[in-house]
Amino acid sequence: MKKQTKQQVFLLGVTFAAFFSIAVLFFALYFVARDGLGVISWEFISAMPRQRMTAGGIWPAVAGTVYVSALTMGFAVPLAVFTAIYLNEYASKGWVVRMIRLAIRNLAGVPSIVYGLFGLGLFVSTLRLGHSLLAAALTLAVMALPLIVSASEEALKSIPDSFREGSFALGATRWQTVRYQVLPLAIPGMITGSVLALARIAGETAPIILTGAAYFYPLIPQSVSEQFMALPYHLYILATQHEQVQLVRPLAYGTALVLLMLVLSMSLGAILVRSHVRRKRDW
Repeated sequence: MKKQTKQQVFLLGVTFAAFFSIAVLFFALYFVARDGLGVISWEFISAMPRQRMTAGGIWPAVAGTVYVSALTMGFAVPLAVFTAIYLNEYASKGWVVRMIRLAIRNLAGVPSIVYGLFGLGLFVSTLRLGHSLLAAALTLAVMALPLIVSASEEALKSIPDSFREGSFALGATRWQTVRYQVLPLAIPGMITGSVLALARIAGETAPIILTGAAYFYPLIPQSVSEQFMALPYHLYILATQHEQVQLVRPLAYGTALVLLMLVLSMSLGAILVRSHVRRKRDW
């Protein structure tokens, strides 16, 4: 009887925590949508900003966010996946590997402003990339790397060893085992980790302020060496730094709503890809 009471109390506690988290999420979405839907229009999304961002649209910020996110994932995902494969499938189980894993997990908790300073010192100054789309993407890739490595390694660990042993027993090499037996089963989990990293980097402000984002740059970047506008920085300026904060407050909520929809669209696309890969694997 006492055990049943403890179980019921625990179940009530976790249920309350789950519903509270969902309620907070929906309240935040409602709050942003209530004040942002009024300014959402095709012109607001597709037009160039005018009159010091008090008129026009946010198209350069939308394009800049998509560009820097895609470039970041192009750098981070392959490197993170290969790192996870090495750590889980090839590296010896010693203290060096444990220290590497510990360092990766600690790097995942480093504040974003520290990554921004790192990118400013390495990519902007030392490598002379300047304040550019490339420098910002490389900085965000370094920040996303620990998250994707950890998620990818956990996905690889979830594959039973019997799959590897059966492949080795049939004469397959380690790489053939990883390529044809392990990776197809681990890819959905890797995509999930990449989606979480994408959702984080798409909303980061501090790293891109120091490495490439511009306050007012009403142009679409034509090369990776140019500066760019981004939705998080644009939102930050409208909400806190603009000289007419009250006038642009509705635009700030509209920008926040567009950023949420953009991140949701990216996440939904990744989820669809993951589902497709899983169905193809099951076939």
